[in-house]
Amino acid sequence: MSKQQHLAAALSEVGKLPLSWANVFAEVDRAAFVPAKVWFDDEHGHPQPIGRDTDPVRWQAAVYSNEPVVTQLDHGRTVWPDTSLLVTSSTSQPSMMLIMLDALDVHEGHTVLEIGTGTGYNTALLCQRLGDDHVTTIEVDPALATWAREALSDAGYRPWVVCGDGATGWPPGAPYDRVIATAAVMAGRLPYAWIEQTRPGGQILTPWGTAYDNGVLVRLTVHGDGTASGPVVGEAAFMRLRSHDIPLGHAARLGDIIDTSTSAATTTTTVPPDEVAMGDGAFSVGLHLPDVRSGVFYDDGPEHYEVLLYHVPSDSVASVKITPETTATGRYSVRQHGPRRLWDEAETAHTWWTDHGRPAQTRYGLTISRTQQQVWLDQPSTMVTSAVPAA
Repeated sequence: MSKQQHLAAALSEVGKLPLSWANVFAEVDRAAFVPAKVWFDDEHGHPQPIGRDTDPVRWQAAVYSNEPVVTQLDHGRTVWPDTSLLVTSSTSQPSMMLIMLDALDVHEGHTVLEIGTGTGYNTALLCQRLGDDHVTTIEVDPALATWAREALSDAGYRPWVVCGDGATGWPPGAPYDRVIATAAVMAGRLPYAWIEQTRPGGQILTPWGTAYDNGVLVRLTVHGDGTASGPVVGEAAFMRLRSHDIPLGHAARLGDIIDTSTSAATTTTTVPPDEVAMGDGAFSVGLHLPDVRSGVFYDDGPEHYEVLLYHVPSDSVASVKITPETTATGRYSVRQHGPRRLWDEAETAHTWWTDHGRPAQTRYGLTISRTQQQVWLDQPSTMVTSAVPAA
């Protein structure tokens, strides 16, 4: 049994290998799509360099694990073996890839547009299932596109590999039966080109989220009137499309501001900070605060952490620090700085969530038209938020 087959068997044993993809997954060797020099997270979640030639045992262990393997840092500016925390490309966790491929619901004869080629591994799985002529994949990074094209060719696959902006799709291959994105799109900014290039009845599967909370998977069905709609079908935290990237560094800057501020307003809240910053509550709060970012920063273990909410344009920031003592009392001190009282806004959004029965993420859905992008709860007629796509 090959190492790839061992990985397939391990995923099957824990119920993470869909039957319709089992043979395909066992036949496509992940190692063929992992560069010789990569990074793999240590126990603290920090990418560490691993080389196929310098450390073959650890390299193979990483490749044939159910974990993501980092293939690029800082858009290629950080050169192996140097490291950073800004991951800009990876081969995704196999079980997550399989969840998405299963949700894509492809059938014989379907044509697929993949947004975000990356290493080409997901592309290869699609080719193995559907045939090369039915798969088009687009990658914005020229170096990644070249590497993936060569890896696919060496493995015997020849799909149409395009170097370009995935947000514009690829009109020459349209219409497609399925569009799958391996990068997240921002609320209000799902590219309408994807809808235009999908035939009526076809489906679009993409990670989706807000600046506040990036981490759900949405499946849209395209309608004959040029709209698309569908539900959140699960969790999926992915790197964003390059054009949807959010600049880093502001959390540290604004965290320093609130820590040193002598004019910050101090109040007390009984709203659990974890419900504002994590899970279903955070997703709902983020829908109401789309221009606000959030972060959870741990200190001395999982019971000591800080929830930080911040709005970059106005330098507004709110901070709540959680300890076992504050958790026991259920009362938390809040500090807020700047023209916006972000914690107050988050509490209002949290109240909306609790008043509506604390809905799970999968009770939400999207409706997209050329001029508007709406989020709804349970059914399209129950609109939660609406946004005009960004230019």
